[in-house]
Amino acid sequence: MFILKEMPRQISPELVQMLERVETATVGHVQHSGFVNPAIRAVIPERRVAGTAVTLRIPGPDSTLLHYVVPLLRAGDFLVVERCDDTRHACWGGVLANVAKSIKLAGVVIDGPATDFSEIRRCEVPVWCRGPSPITTKVLGLEGAFNVPVSVGGVTVMPGDAVLADESGVLVLGVEDVERVSRLALDMQDAELVMLDRLARGDRLPDITGATSVVEAWLARLVAPLTGTTGN
Repeated sequence: MFILKEMPRQISPELVQMLERVETATVGHVQHSGFVNPAIRAVIPERRVAGTAVTLRIPGPDSTLLHYVVPLLRAGDFLVVERCDDTRHACWGGVLANVAKSIKLAGVVIDGPATDFSEIRRCEVPVWCRGPSPITTKVLGLEGAFNVPVSVGGVTVMPGDAVLADESGVLVLGVEDVERVSRLALDMQDAELVMLDRLARGDRLPDITGATSVVEAWLARLVAPLTGTTGN
């Protein structure tokens, strides 16, 4: 059986552009949820992209619905594919990379393998997956679901969610959280530039981060009982 739902509303270009300035690792300093399993890695590590989640669930050997919905994808969409725990069959390869390039797809996240990495890189289509596999899916007409909630790398992704991905990993955010998280992360990134400048001028890292005061306070508490008087 096939399930097809309507396309989600795309996130505004202004929010996408703001999010694309954010490093996933910066968000990881203050947030633990929304990050997909780090086993899902970038095929093109140098890229950082963001877009609107368009979701797909397809079973192990069958890519019928993927082929059907690709013409429905829009520039700026981020295709998120649940593979139903299949780690053997690659549903994405060189042909689909060329199609994705032609429609200016923001990126693809697959909870499973892909193939034709060199062609994916040549097309410069950002893909995150669980590694390569030479065994591909087929048009078998079994089943699939389009624009339904999916589970990818341990994260539930809703159609219309924001997806941010770079060399460090993939982050999924509700649209309502994009501006808040982006502004917080960008402020942190600005602060990091200040820290790097201080380090270049000779300041010590633990003095900047506060680690020095924390450890020295702990040492002072440890030594105090040894140097105290008993009153006798």
